[in-house]
Amino acid sequence: MSIIDNRKAFHDYFIEEKHEAGMVLEGWEVKAIRAGRANIKESYVVIRDGEIYLFGMHITPLTSASTHVHADPTRTRKLLLHAHEIDKLIGKVERAGYALVPLDLHYSKGRIKATIGLAKGKKQYDKREDEKKRDWEREKQRMMRVKV
Repeated sequence: MSIIDNRKAFHDYFIEEKHEAGMVLEGWEVKAIRAGRANIKESYVVIRDGEIYLFGMHITPLTSASTHVHADPTRTRKLLLHAHEIDKLIGKVERAGYALVPLDLHYSKGRIKATIGLAKGKKQYDKREDEKKRDWEREKQRMMRVKV
């Protein structure tokens, strides 16, 4: 079950692989995400010292959050993957010019997971071509409904 989708990532990148990663979260963050107060549109994934981190994800704290915890809405969050997956991703990002992009947050067995995508950037003409294809598909569907 998806919590948040990053539609902008599909517009800006060709997604070639998807990986599911756990996240290191604090209690107030989990409550806020379950309440739907997270945004991953402007976030990005960085590899540092052999570990993967999620930068720029904004989680708005709930007003009922604990008073003794200082909530930082945009703190860096560590992503949890197996070592062999991290090694494979590091190799592709460094050699082949790929980027890691957060695609969505979802529940898996009661835990909050992030789907990250191994992506290659789109050029402007690729984006225009995708837009034309989408418009044509929509127009075809419209014509099919009118005929029936």
